[in-house]
Amino acid sequence: LSLRVSGGAVVLGTLIGLPLGACIAVGRFPGKAAVSVLINGLMGLPSVVVGVVVYLLLSRSGPLGGLGLLYTPPAMIVAQTLLVVPLMAAIARQVVEDAWQRYAEELAVMRFSWWQSVTTLLYDCRHSLLVAVLAGLGRAMSEVGAVMIVGGNIDRATRVMTTAIALETSKGDLPLAIALGIVLILIILALNALAFGLRRWATRRFG
Repeated sequence: LSLRVSGGAVVLGTLIGLPLGACIAVGRFPGKAAVSVLINGLMGLPSVVVGVVVYLLLSRSGPLGGLGLLYTPPAMIVAQTLLVVPLMAAIARQVVEDAWQRYAEELAVMRFSWWQSVTTLLYDCRHSLLVAVLAGLGRAMSEVGAVMIVGGNIDRATRVMTTAIALETSKGDLPLAIALGIVLILIILALNALAFGLRRWATRRFG
């Protein structure tokens, strides 16, 4: 469940955050600096605040209460997505902005549209943007506050590794909490090693 929830959040975060960051980097609009500062500031968005906001939206009296998503894995995915999108967008904005400064004149000469420039730079920076994806994965996998609030930490339904660790610690079962923590760290390291290996393979094969 931990992998499914965090993986879903990272996929959504990649689909939303990376294009958003690239659009901010390439776009020319009033308030661009303020938007960049806002995105950077939201990188440190408290998870419990996100959890409360999603809870209010999905509760029975909330605007989305009719969907019946509260205390379900989809609600946890929504909360984690809101946490990882600013982080991934901020990193993507910086990576794409650096590339944009190098290639802006060339893209203008080739008469690339604004959207063509965004997609081209995203593709060109795809290996560097893996850092943003891994950062989002790390944030999602280590999240506890938001998923505890919107998921309820229900056994065999919404309990994930982080909430299980918090529960076992509160019960005083420290050996189990430490063991779960070690497993969680090993999973994160294994996923990062896999991503690193895929990046090296793709770099050698496709350049």
